[in-house]
Amino acid sequence: MVARSYWADNYVEKQRTVEEAMRLIRPGKRLFIGSSCGEPQYLVKALSETSLFHTDLEIVRLLALESAPLTLMANKSQSKTLNIRSFYAGSAAAKRLAENKRFITPLNLSAIPRLFKSRMLPIHVALIQVTPPDDFGWMSLGVSVDITLAAALSADLLIAQVNPKMPRVLGQSFIHVNDVHVIVEHEEDIISVDKLPELESANQIGRLIARFVDDGSTIQISLGTTSQATLLALSEKNDLGVHAQYLTDDMMHLVARGVITNWKKGFNEGKLVASAAIGSDLLYEYLHDNPSIDFHPSDYVNDPGIIARHNKMVSMNVAMAMDLTGQVAADALPHNHFSGVTGMLDFVRGSAQSPGGKSILMLTSTTADGKQSRIVPMLNDTAVVVTRSDVHHVVTEYGAVNLFGKSLQERAMAMISIAHPDFREELFNTAKEMGLLGVERTLKESIHGIYPARLEEIQVIDDEEVTIRPIKPVDERRIQEHFYNLDKDDVVRRFFHEKTSFLRDDLEDILQIDYQKDLTIVAIVGEFGFGKVVGVGQYLLDPARNMAEVAFSVSREFQGKKIGKILMKKLAEAARENGIAGLMAYTSPQNQGMIRLFKTLPYKVRTSFDEDMVVLSCRFDEPA
Repeated sequence: MVARSYWADNYVEKQRTVEEAMRLIRPGKRLFIGSSCGEPQYLVKALSETSLFHTDLEIVRLLALESAPLTLMANKSQSKTLNIRSFYAGSAAAKRLAENKRFITPLNLSAIPRLFKSRMLPIHVALIQVTPPDDFGWMSLGVSVDITLAAALSADLLIAQVNPKMPRVLGQSFIHVNDVHVIVEHEEDIISVDKLPELESANQIGRLIARFVDDGSTIQISLGTTSQATLLALSEKNDLGVHAQYLTDDMMHLVARGVITNWKKGFNEGKLVASAAIGSDLLYEYLHDNPSIDFHPSDYVNDPGIIARHNKMVSMNVAMAMDLTGQVAADALPHNHFSGVTGMLDFVRGSAQSPGGKSILMLTSTTADGKQSRIVPMLNDTAVVVTRSDVHHVVTEYGAVNLFGKSLQERAMAMISIAHPDFREELFNTAKEMGLLGVERTLKESIHGIYPARLEEIQVIDDEEVTIRPIKPVDERRIQEHFYNLDKDDVVRRFFHEKTSFLRDDLEDILQIDYQKDLTIVAIVGEFGFGKVVGVGQYLLDPARNMAEVAFSVSREFQGKKIGKILMKKLAEAARENGIAGLMAYTSPQNQGMIRLFKTLPYKVRTSFDEDMVVLSCRFDEPA
């Protein structure tokens, strides 16, 4: 720290040309460069142009797709001039990363400021970018506080590029003129990034995760989520809050729509809280002197304990690949200047500890060209960013599963069920070879079935939410438990005889479905991934007549609450959409409940007898 005096005089005395500033950097020093869109481009360009005159500099930064090619120079100079240390916890699968993976230092973002402040990794020189000083001599770090504040306050020599185009962002984001050693004035545009290209697969993921974000939740969304997907997931919500590593244009738009209010966060209420911003010039204008926005360093924003203090904290992060056991890989994105995967694990863990919180991982099922599955048997040759024990909700465009508390066999079945249908058979067979699945496991027709998310809905019955949806392979045990818990009379009505065991082989026609010829719809209460099945409705196609036979069972405590009617309506709608001519049911004359249920259909119902059974049927082209 330098001696305090009148800051305006100090400001003038500390001004230097960029050439003079670069000459102050001595050989063998460790040099930090401001992060992401806050990168001081003018200083970095000057450093790269004069790098041949420096000896053995170590450049410390968060992973960046650079405005000046320092990494390239480090390669060409064979480390005699520059050595790069990039903090990044992702995999180096991308070609550009793989070529320079020796520079990567794996570390969670929340831990980096301590590394600097403790002097375990001393910062000798820091190059940062700031706003012009206010009337009291304070300069804001603007769009990049994250680890930059800790590096700046720890540096032996602090060189600041003063840029009038940097937005003045409030919060714990200020450096005083008296704490800066060298000032270089230069005006230039702040680094901005373009919107991600829209993908229908990403949009479908947005539709699926919408159900997991309750009104009043606090959210974090990682880079890599397309704008349309974000809007599909969140635009109909109310009173959301933000506690995130990055603020983006999408969050700004959600504020404008009234979706984000920040008044139900339970912590830092009324404030959008982040450590950096990455987006457009319009976003940077929105940040300037905005009292509803506070930026804080990464050791605060990414602290899992701080994250967990928020109400219903929902973290939504993009994964690049996952294996059948739940391990997660993440890569930097080529269309961003910076990818913040180093903070993913902090938010995954923090949100899982929040009251009512959820951790959601999103990935498209295949690479952009559709030639490779992003769900793989095992991540053996890439960095694991999130361990399998930390993973909860996983969503692809083919469905959503919850891996928390699940065995490896259950995880493998779950991940296969949301993989692209073209790769499921290969994944299934490999999982068996690996011992993740028992030899008795089969998928039959369901190996290529596409989960019809459009059939999902939530009904409120006696103040309790009941989820109505098609069955998934992960429901096997819950279906068995449902039948074991039925009353003896209900078992006889469903199976036409007494039955005391419900082995998976006995339930194969219910579990092995393709969602078209065979469909089972369940009613579930309780938390996603752990709910209790309280109703089962099923149709099986008779191809010879193009008619589907239906059967139902409802738990005793939910009988008389119209669960059966809801399931019947869903099955009829789905059968008609799938080109089936009509429905039929076999029941005993004593089962008046089933007879009344079938006759609720808006079609002409025919009744006949087959020995001692009543046969009910209707055709969809014969309305009542």
